[in-house]
Amino acid sequence: MPDFEEIYRLYFADVYRYALALSRDEQTAEEVTQAAFVKALTAIDSFRGECRLRVWLCQIARNQYLSLCRERRRFTDPASEAGDGGIEEAFADREAAVRLHRLLHDLPEPYKEVFSLRTFGELPFGQIGELFGKTESWARVTYFRARQKLKEGLDGT
Repeated sequence: MPDFEEIYRLYFADVYRYALALSRDEQTAEEVTQAAFVKALTAIDSFRGECRLRVWLCQIARNQYLSLCRERRRFTDPASEAGDGGIEEAFADREAAVRLHRLLHDLPEPYKEVFSLRTFGELPFGQIGELFGKTESWARVTYFRARQKLKEGLDGT
């Protein structure tokens, strides 16, 4: 096993891109990535080699991201998120976007995560498949099915 500085140097960019794909926010991605490496440093002895080190680090990042989301949800003020009711066209676009996000939120796993990683994170299918311990073809098929489910949901509403 290489020393931790080497692990950080080798995998920082991959973990950051993964965190960015999840959060779609650079500051959050940096926070998640740093927290993931701190957690990995304290838990490196528990790494059993059952998956690639990059996958293990990304799993830690995903858990850190989910924890951060739960923490932020606890402290969010719903009144601060209310819009100003601006232009009618913006409202229509916002309504469509909310509908799409609701459909995406309701997608079962792994469709939701594969779609998000590909669409928002722009990760290649090969890397998505690797994160799930599957093939590139599996990632392509899963993405296609997620896309179809979202399209059906939009057409049906």
